[in-house]
Amino acid sequence: MTGRFHGVGVGPGDPELITLKAARLIRGADVVAYHAGVGKESNARRIAADLIPDAAVEEQLTYPVTTGATDHPGGYTGALADFYEASAARLAAHLDAGRDVVLLSEGDPLFYGSYMYMHDRLSERYETEIVPGVPAFGAAAAATATPLVRQTDVLTVLPGTLPEPELARRLADTDAAVIMKLGRTFPAVRRALEAAGRLEHAMYLERASMEGERRMPVAEVDPATVPYFSLVLVTGDSRNGRRSRDRVVSEPATGPAATEPAGPAAELLVVGLGPGPGHWLTPEASSALAEVDHVVGYGPYVDRVPQRPGLRRHASGNSVEIDRARLALDLALEGERVAVVSGGDAGVFGMATAVFEAAEDPAYQGVPVRVLPGVSAVQAVAARAGAPVGGDFAVMSLSDRLKPWEVVERRLRAAAEADLALAIYNPASRSRTAQIATAREVLLEHRRPDTVVVVGRSIGRDGESLEVTTLNELDPATVDMRCLLIVGASGTRLSRSGRVWTPRWVRA
Repeated sequence: MTGRFHGVGVGPGDPELITLKAARLIRGADVVAYHAGVGKESNARRIAADLIPDAAVEEQLTYPVTTGATDHPGGYTGALADFYEASAARLAAHLDAGRDVVLLSEGDPLFYGSYMYMHDRLSERYETEIVPGVPAFGAAAAATATPLVRQTDVLTVLPGTLPEPELARRLADTDAAVIMKLGRTFPAVRRALEAAGRLEHAMYLERASMEGERRMPVAEVDPATVPYFSLVLVTGDSRNGRRSRDRVVSEPATGPAATEPAGPAAELLVVGLGPGPGHWLTPEASSALAEVDHVVGYGPYVDRVPQRPGLRRHASGNSVEIDRARLALDLALEGERVAVVSGGDAGVFGMATAVFEAAEDPAYQGVPVRVLPGVSAVQAVAARAGAPVGGDFAVMSLSDRLKPWEVVERRLRAAAEADLALAIYNPASRSRTAQIATAREVLLEHRRPDTVVVVGRSIGRDGESLEVTTLNELDPATVDMRCLLIVGASGTRLSRSGRVWTPRWVRA
């Protein structure tokens, strides 16, 4: 009969924070295992030392490397993979012999812990139990006596090893945060906090709950003194409403009608970011984004705006355009400088119409709205292909989320009968796979099978592709939401060099 495998969290450092269940299992273990750095004492063992039975076999699993410098042929990743395999084999030998194994984990076993690598290798072969422990950030929050989150606030746990711009973006997008894995990453973490406008509410903690505990504002920390096992807490400061407006809700806005704004409303900007590359962002849009205090938009578009000190980000999902517009109008009504961002051109199937629709509410009559144009997706695809919309053309969306499919089909026929080149947005999605096939059949009723079709996918972004085909050869199964199609008119031509162009003239 094989032994049982236990992953036991021993908490952040204070032995009195070990749970009763963890203490019972440690006292009854045949084998007690723990990880340790080269030449270092295991912190997990130190915490649980008084509970380990004299008769227990101790297995110290010593990391071969902790800083990434190694001569292993597989590099740092390869060295650790081999280490975890060897460690699992050592523990498996005890389990096969019928001995119960307790693997100690500092904090909680499933929170940035090495236990997880043993779990992956052993839990399917042996009866396994996990005992949670108090995580380090729980002890740190208690040490500062400051609530991390309240009510509907969001807490984000971040590794300090993230790229600095990504760390700043995520810090700006959350109410409160825990940043782990500091050490050499601390200078970049501090810069990210400053860029996100969160440095003022960031507290550094080291050895939380242990002797020698140290805590101070991040702004006062000497980077040379920061060990790897320290952390930063970023509080939400919701007591004074600092971030209470950062989430888009589904209920109608109620604030503007209830109270008069403290001062004059600010101009609300609606900004087109272009299809993707930074160099396609217009100087006008770039200047505007550098001056506003708030950016509102669909998450992936908000992500494209560089984080900087003082900028507040309000990201939301793809189907709450009116709620998003109301949030922006609320902020502008209070005198805040706000930009609503949209991919491509904000006035082409973008946020501009949603803002004007929401602004019909009399509560927002004092908010001026200005739209800043951007490079549209149809322009980007057309430029890559040549000049397929050089003559008269139409632009349509195949999405039937905001209009009946009958309307879509009727407009397709009208564009086809008018012999207009046709740009098609939103041709397909995971839930809409049949419309593009139907659209192709409708167009073939009025266009020759050899009509030129351009399929642009993710133009201007990673993985972009451009295909030139014909209406007859177009495969609907290859079209997805990342695509924009341009269906040529009868005069659209394909040059010897493979460029697509539509003459400006039409023969009588």
